[in-house]
Amino acid sequence: MFERSVTDEATDVFMDHRELLFGLVYNMLGSVADTEDVLQETWLSWSGRGAAGVANPRAYLVRIAVNHALQRRASITRRRETYVGPWLPEPLVADDANADDPALRSESVSMAMLVVLESLTPLERAVFVLNEVFGYAHTEIAEIIDRTPAAVRQLAHRARGHVHARRPLYQAHPRVRREATERFVRAAFGGDIAALMEILAPDVTVWTDGGGKRRPAGLRPVHGRDKAVRLITSYAARRGPQNLDLRYRRVNGDDAAVLFEGDSPYAVMVMDLTPEGDRVSDVYIVTNPDKLTHVHKDEDQAEVEGAEAEAE
Repeated sequence: MFERSVTDEATDVFMDHRELLFGLVYNMLGSVADTEDVLQETWLSWSGRGAAGVANPRAYLVRIAVNHALQRRASITRRRETYVGPWLPEPLVADDANADDPALRSESVSMAMLVVLESLTPLERAVFVLNEVFGYAHTEIAEIIDRTPAAVRQLAHRARGHVHARRPLYQAHPRVRREATERFVRAAFGGDIAALMEILAPDVTVWTDGGGKRRPAGLRPVHGRDKAVRLITSYAARRGPQNLDLRYRRVNGDDAAVLFEGDSPYAVMVMDLTPEGDRVSDVYIVTNPDKLTHVHKDEDQAEVEGAEAEAE
């Protein structure tokens, strides 16, 4: 009976902090699958130790999870070395069925920001996520990653400088983001080249992550509006609305488009906007099926939209 009560207490404490741990680790790794693995490793470390005698379970669990995540970065880096084409984070997609999922309510870091964070060292990224996203003080971070406060301040300074140089601090209004996303999708799948040229910024970049498992997928990001238009219209012509079902969903906190082939997810498309909010500066397209396993079709929405289409 005593052993069971200890296990139950450890489980309750872990579950109370799971949302925080998921958000921290996911923002450090950019992969749902790896995050779940790290949380399992964290649980095993925690359950083996137990909650008894731990004065600050939250701090203890965060330290375990962050250090497991730092170790996991090494294997992710090795996988990236042989990855086919551009690598994008695994999208966190919300729908009506999981909109209240705590993991999706965690401090959201956009797809665009996660791409920038990939250019940091593992320690810089850990410090940036802990400090900038979750509000941990430098002294707290020093204890978590076993560094001096001075070393943490230096890591934070480098990380902030690098991130802010590549991604200005601005946040487009959700309504503006939604309108821009819908304009882009209508132009792309409607074959309206003039409208597409208007919505895309001159220096737009299109990233297509198929992982070598979906054809065609570019092996490099495509830069510039003319090349982007050719790529997008060619893609839309091959995989047009007659072959795919379109859903608007929130992905990593931002409005985005999700395409389904039957009941299976085919692609997640996220658009990032210019600081003015009037044009698309980056298009992130994830088609690698391994990164879409957590994306599910909302059948109720499908039935409603199907009925509306028939009525028209």
